Amino acid sequence: MNNQDFVELTEDVSASPLWNHDLAPTTIKERTWSTWNIAALWIGMSVVITTYTLAGGFIEAGMNWWQAMITILLGNCIVLIPMILNAHAGTKYGVSFPVLCRASFGTKGANIPAVLRAIVACGWFGIQTWIGGQAIDALLSAVWSGWANFDTSIGGNPLHLWISFLAFWAIQVFIILKGIEGIKYLESWSAPLLLLGGLVLLYWAASNAGGLGNVLSNVTALQKTRADFWSIFPGALTASVGYWATLSLNIPDFTRYAKSQKSQMLGQAFGLPPTMTAFAFIGVAVTSATVIIYGEAIPNPVDLMKKFDSVVVILFAMLIIFLAQLSTNMAANVVSPSNDFSNLSPKRISYVAGGLITATIGILMMPWQLMSSMGAYIFTWLIGYSGLMGAIGGVMIADYFILRSRNLKLAELFKTDGIYSYSGGFNWRAIIALIVAILPVVPGFLRAATTPNGQVADPNFFDTLYIYAWFVTFAIGFVLYLILMKTASKN
Repeated sequence: MNNQDFVELTEDVSASPLWNHDLAPTTIKERTWSTWNIAALWIGMSVVITTYTLAGGFIEAGMNWWQAMITILLGNCIVLIPMILNAHAGTKYGVSFPVLCRASFGTKGANIPAVLRAIVACGWFGIQTWIGGQAIDALLSAVWSGWANFDTSIGGNPLHLWISFLAFWAIQVFIILKGIEGIKYLESWSAPLLLLGGLVLLYWAASNAGGLGNVLSNVTALQKTRADFWSIFPGALTASVGYWATLSLNIPDFTRYAKSQKSQMLGQAFGLPPTMTAFAFIGVAVTSATVIIYGEAIPNPVDLMKKFDSVVVILFAMLIIFLAQLSTNMAANVVSPSNDFSNLSPKRISYVAGGLITATIGILMMPWQLMSSMGAYIFTWLIGYSGLMGAIGGVMIADYFILRSRNLKLAELFKTDGIYSYSGGFNWRAIIALIVAILPVVPGFLRAATTPNGQVADPNFFDTLYIYAWFVTFAIGFVLYLILMKTASKN
């Protein structure tokens, strides 16, 4: 560890209304996460059912398997860039995402990007909890025939599924009450098991479907339509970037515990793009194999698990799916919103209280609707929120790397009358840049959201802008923020 890479808070600001123990910068002694811990974090978050099904959505739209893999790999390499850049401040200063936002948006204005990020995380928390509940339901159905007797329909789903969903939700609430340090160990221990589970599943598919070559040659059976690659590619690439656009903002929530800048950079580079691409490939290969083995495509591994007769196999599959959903949700969809909600009122809302708020809103957002179809998932959910995340990221990176040259006044981030309080706690230039950056993609989002499967048949200019939502809003937010800030400094 090179302590010269770190800045530690030496001034006592604990009396500030902007401070609590959870939002306080980490001390140098607390920065213990190695390259493996960071890589394991990404392996644990990437090996999840929504990754497994992502490439399948692209293939349904008309891509072949290798085009889908290249798109996912490229998207994750692109999002890795803002991921590493935003991680720098977390590692150097030990600050979380909402605290870092105070430098660019103001001590009060930081709540705007923080809450936007938190709402998206709540949606993801609900989605992953719903899928985890489906896995528990499938296990109980396989080992106990009486479980299906709880068949009263509520909201179009049987009662036994709702019970499983709430059970998985309750398990996660229990872990939230344990705090953030447990996530480090959860990810580090579960990562190897998750990778093993993926390889076992791939081996099963290849050995039962005539070899991997035969499986890949059959991938075209998954296509629901035939389309030109270049007509699908922009939206698929933006969706791939959007998948982790959320974490590209709040990655300081984790790298504030990193041992060094080298650890966070290598850990993310080794953990994110390779794992996302590899597990998406496993999803495509296994789904293709199910067409050969069962005569139908089974894109959801929870549904595939129901096909097995062995209780031992089902238990092992259940363990892998359970760990996958749990490790992803605890890291990707609890840590950030917990800090974000805490930032609204640090003296009243702790990290744990923020996590409980997240878990509650996650249910209220009705995740079963967000996952109603792959088209809606990709073209409305992933691309839609990527526009919000891109604009925030553009402002943050322009502020930290261009305007401030990676130099922050750490204690000032916790002062209501400091240099980051701007005008009444708000930096209106950052807020204007954020709003203006988002506006061009709003018409396209509204059209996609009101179109079945999210794919507009005859896209106009605004529909095309929306397809590139993250790139458009990032660029506008970045450039406009710099112009507004530099103009203000001359006056």
